[in-house]
Amino acid sequence: MEPDEIILYPLISEKAIAQIHNNNTVVFIVHPDATKPQIKKAVEELYDVKVEDVNTLLVRDGRKKAYVRLAEGYSAADLATKLGVI
Repeated sequence: MEPDEIILYPLISEKAIAQIHNNNTVVFIVHPDATKPQIKKAVEELYDVKVEDVNTLLVRDGRKKAYVRLAEGYSAADLATKLGVI
């Protein structure tokens, strides 16, 4: 899968915005078949950041959320601004 097929779009919600400010984490909706290493590589390639950790969650409606925590020295707020989330 190509990086732009893995990362579908950033999630915009109150909880997602709180993750950006509190945990240096950006929340994405990703392809349901994407693995954590694929998600990490796709985010690093698409947005030129370093990823520290990826956690995923399957939502009842069939979507897959990826909580992507950025490494120290990279700002989730800056990435979110670039993506138009905040």
